[in-house]
Amino acid sequence: MSVSTVLEPDSGEDDTNNVAPRRGWRTVAWALPPLLVVLVIAVYPIVRVLTESTVTPDGRGTAVWSQVLGSRSFRDALWHTVSIAACSTAGCLVLGTFLAVVLAFVPFPGSALIGRLIDTVLTLPSFLITLAFTFLYGTAGAVNALLAKVGGSHSPAVHFLTTPTGVVLAEITYFTPFVVRPLLAAFAQLPREQLDVAASLGASPWRVLRQVVLPEAWPALAAGGSLVLLLTLNEFGIVLFTGAKGVITLPALIYTRGIVTFDLPGAAVLASVQVVLSLTLYVGYRVLFAWFTGTRRAQEV
Repeated sequence: MSVSTVLEPDSGEDDTNNVAPRRGWRTVAWALPPLLVVLVIAVYPIVRVLTESTVTPDGRGTAVWSQVLGSRSFRDALWHTVSIAACSTAGCLVLGTFLAVVLAFVPFPGSALIGRLIDTVLTLPSFLITLAFTFLYGTAGAVNALLAKVGGSHSPAVHFLTTPTGVVLAEITYFTPFVVRPLLAAFAQLPREQLDVAASLGASPWRVLRQVVLPEAWPALAAGGSLVLLLTLNEFGIVLFTGAKGVITLPALIYTRGIVTFDLPGAAVLASVQVVLSLTLYVGYRVLFAWFTGTRRAQEV
């Protein structure tokens, strides 16, 4: 046996050992830039907010937390935030499901145009919706002007705009497309033959919708509803323009503490609570989605 033959396996093994570290360093090099971006734009602001909530001139950070969390303004803002987000999400789910079913399964002239208009709402800033509500339902809006002309009354008949109801209606109007679009995408993937078979077996349209269509659309409905709940939980523009001083949510209270009264530690405490709410909602959605996906796969098997 020659010397070269003996050395050949060792040379190949050395090459393999050299390639593995190079691949490892290459993976680290590719992963480092996005990791730094996430640290800068996501982790650092959260850490800075948590730090600011404990930095006070007298060094009594825990006192700030107890003072802010024990105040009536915080409890009212938390209740308004959660209740408005829940009601808005429920309204968006109901209205969005109805619109998506009609656009997908009830052909009528102009359906494509309505679909494009719904997509257009996604590109508009939220304050445009609130301005439209003000022009329509404000004290000097078109609806009150028409009712005053018809009834002869000088006092506004419609005055819900600065109440939680006005905020909920404005958020439903603005965020419903975030439910409609995922549902339309899910309905487009549904085999038409499955609907035809169900109809040929004598199932009513309502039964087909309940037992065939909606079960296939649950993931899209959950995704759209979770997104709407997260957005409404952190919504500030609609509350500021519509609710004004009559409705104070956590984002509005953070703005008041941080910008108006310049109470940065108090604003940081409220922002920390807002971050915890958002992260809890996101984790809950991921757990629920994983459980639902695992259940469906088990049923299919």
